[in-house]
Amino acid sequence: MSSSLFSNHRTAVSSNETPLCFSINSPPFKYNHTIASAYFSAVFSGLGLSSNLFALVVLAKTFHHTKSRSRSSFLLFLGGLVFTDFMGLVITGSIVVSFHITHFNWRELDPHCHFCNFMGMSMVFYGLCPLLLGAAMAMERFVGINRPFARSTNMSKSRALSIVAMLWVTAGCISLLPLVGLGSYHLQMPGSWCFLNISSKPLDMTFSLIFSLVGLLSLVVSFLLNTVSVITLLRVCCGQDSSQRRRDYEVEMMVQLILIMVIASICWSPLLVFIAQTVLSGSSLEVRYLLLWLRFATGNQVLDPWVYILFRRSILKRIYPRMDWSRGSIVSMYSSFSTSIRRRTRASFAGTLGDLEHGRQHPDGSKQEDTPLSVQTTSGSSQSFSNLKS
Repeated sequence: MSSSLFSNHRTAVSSNETPLCFSINSPPFKYNHTIASAYFSAVFSGLGLSSNLFALVVLAKTFHHTKSRSRSSFLLFLGGLVFTDFMGLVITGSIVVSFHITHFNWRELDPHCHFCNFMGMSMVFYGLCPLLLGAAMAMERFVGINRPFARSTNMSKSRALSIVAMLWVTAGCISLLPLVGLGSYHLQMPGSWCFLNISSKPLDMTFSLIFSLVGLLSLVVSFLLNTVSVITLLRVCCGQDSSQRRRDYEVEMMVQLILIMVIASICWSPLLVFIAQTVLSGSSLEVRYLLLWLRFATGNQVLDPWVYILFRRSILKRIYPRMDWSRGSIVSMYSSFSTSIRRRTRASFAGTLGDLEHGRQHPDGSKQEDTPLSVQTTSGSSQSFSNLKS
C-alpha cells in the first residue's frame, strides 16, 4: 500500500516538473497583438522567401553562363548565402507564422523540449551562417584581387563548395553545443520562438559569448579584408595600369560584397553586442530590446538577395554608363605577361635550334658565328693595333 502511494507520488511529481526550455517562460502567455502579428510575420516571411527564390534563379542562370573562374567561385559563395537565408526563413518562419495563426501551447505540443531545441538550433545556425559566409567571401575577394596568382591556382569550384560546406558544419557544431550541456535553449516572449538562454550563469554565459564573438569576429574580418580589397581595386582603376585590367566583374563583386557586409553589420551588430553586454554585465534581460534587435537581425535574410538582384553588372552599367566596362581582368596583366614570356621563349628556342642546324651544315662558318661578341671585338682591336704599329 505504501509503495503504491510512493510510486503515485513520484509519478505526480515527475509529471509536474517543468522542462528546462520552459523553466523561465512557461506557456500559455497573454497574447499581445502589438508585439507580434500574424499578418506581419506572414508578409515578412513571404517577402523574404520570394526574394531569395528569385535571387537563386538569377544566380543559377548567371552561373550557367559565366566563364570567369573567379566569378564562378564568388557566385558559389553568394549562392550558398542566399540558399541559407531561404532555408532559414522556411524553417523559422513557418514555426512563427503557425504559432500566430493557431496559438498552440508549447508545453502540450512539445513536452520534452525537442521542438524548442530544434528551433533554437535553427536560430543559431541560420544566424551564424550568413556572417561566416560573408567573411569567407571577403577572404576570396581579398585573395582574388591582391594575390591573383595564388587565387587562380588554388580556388576552384569544388574548393569553393568545400569551404561553404565546412562553414555550414562549423555553424552546425556551434548550434549543437547546448545539447551537450554548454548553454540551453529556452522559449522566448511572446511565445512564438526559442533561442539561447541569455543569462549570467556560467554555461549559458559561455555559449552566449561564443555565439556573439563568432558573429562579431566574422564582421570584423569582413570589414578589414574588404577595406584592403577596395583600396587595391581603386588603385587598379585609377592607376597607370588601369588600361590593362578588367573592371566590370571586380567592381560588380566588390559592390555586392560591400553592401552585404554593411547590411549584415547593421542587422546583426546590435543583437550580438546586446547579448554580450547583457551576459557580461549580469543585468536582467530586456525583452523589448531583444525583440527589437531580433527584428533587425531577421531583416538580413530579406535584404541579402536584393543586393544581387539590384546590383548586377547590367544594372551598374545603367547607373554609371560613363565607366569603361570593357577592360581586361585584374589578372589579365599577369596573363598577358605570361603569354608574352611564353611566346618569346618559344621564339628563342626555335632560333637556337635553327642555329644548331646551321652549324652542322656549315662547320667553318659556325666557328665564326659561335665566337662570342667580346672575343670577336678583342681580336679585331688587336689587328687594328698591329696595323698601326707597322
